Amino acid sequence: MRSGWLNNRRRTVSDQEKEIDFAKSPSRRIFLGAGSAALATAAFVGLAANAQQREDTRKAERDRSSSDPGQENRPLLRENPNSNTPPPTDHGDIGPIWYSFDLARKRMEGGWTHQVTQRELPSSKDITGVNMRLTRGSFRELHWHTADEWAFMLYGNARVTVLNPDGTMFVDDVSKGDLWHFPAGFPHSIQGLGPDDGCEFLLVFDEGMFSEDNTFLISAWLAHTPPEMLAKNSNLNRPAVAKLPTSELYIFPAALPRSLAEDKAKVGTRSEGSPIQYTFKMEAMAPTKKTAGGEVRIVDSRNFPVSKNIASALVTVKPGGMRELHWHPNASEWQFYIAGKGCMTVFMPPENARTMDFNANDVGFIPPVAGHYIENTGDTDLVFLEMFKAPQYMDFSMNNWIRRLPPEMVTSHLTSMRRRSERFPPKTRR
Repeated sequence: MRSGWLNNRRRTVSDQEKEIDFAKSPSRRIFLGAGSAALATAAFVGLAANAQQREDTRKAERDRSSSDPGQENRPLLRENPNSNTPPPTDHGDIGPIWYSFDLARKRMEGGWTHQVTQRELPSSKDITGVNMRLTRGSFRELHWHTADEWAFMLYGNARVTVLNPDGTMFVDDVSKGDLWHFPAGFPHSIQGLGPDDGCEFLLVFDEGMFSEDNTFLISAWLAHTPPEMLAKNSNLNRPAVAKLPTSELYIFPAALPRSLAEDKAKVGTRSEGSPIQYTFKMEAMAPTKKTAGGEVRIVDSRNFPVSKNIASALVTVKPGGMRELHWHPNASEWQFYIAGKGCMTVFMPPENARTMDFNANDVGFIPPVAGHYIENTGDTDLVFLEMFKAPQYMDFSMNNWIRRLPPEMVTSHLTSMRRRSERFPPKTRR
């Protein structure tokens, strides 16, 4: 970007249009851009020139005022440098925006599961995340939930089933990069398959206080129903009832199933199959947007109709790139980081901002309509999921906003901002 747009020389409308690039591409969206071209106009360079830069904060780390001769958790500090020594633009308190699955207790049986709920991340009132692993052949037993379940396959293969209220059954196999969505109350199951050692996946539920430990399990229900009622309900004899589970199974090992075609045949004729598609190949779809800085794949009710309550995006940011400054008008954002290393700053009114670092297996959170960006700070691709409790993915881009305004309006606003900052220099906020 060129500096000098905000100066005393009177500019023509034509000059301004060329500087801001309106005439060339008035509807262009950056979405994922190079870090050095994060903002749409050179005016932002003038604004930033009046504030301390991150390099100034880094210099302060060598100053005695920022030293810590006492105890430190150095591995944690290395992974979260912007939390311990924030950039000078950080200010105030916007609440927690980070947690990690690696801090959550695992429940292990035929695989494992652990979760990040509102208890661990109090700001997230709409979404809970569960990371689960099933070894080859193991089942997440027949069950249902109070919340909608959205899932993304991280590793391996699995077979999923779900029953519709009309009695039709859906059966399908999912692999890395695929997702599924099961509505609240719909009974379903998940089984780890070969040829890999089962599977691992992320589950997302549209309730902040949801707990995977409070699932409706068929084994627990049977264990807490009188034997005579089970016999009467299912026409089973007493020896058969005696073999039923006496406690919850939750996750348990089993033999591998037959082929998908055979399982589909066993649920009935084609007319008895599910009319609804509950799985979607997210990673295999063409990118919704793609730039030199990366790409994004968006899945919501428009291209995956069953997902009425959860919209999502799979984002890849190249080294040196960033997810531009933007906000979402219709929901808070819950993130899961799959690979790479990134940094995110979240802005809230009136002058609150918080910067955090993110690594694989971390969870990020952005309050509704809060401005934010995500930068790739590593040397490999940064890959993460964005989830929203909403039927459709929506966002507003600062770049797009600035580009679509009349140039005179942009000049007026940003010149006034600069003049004000020169009269009232920003204080260093720590």
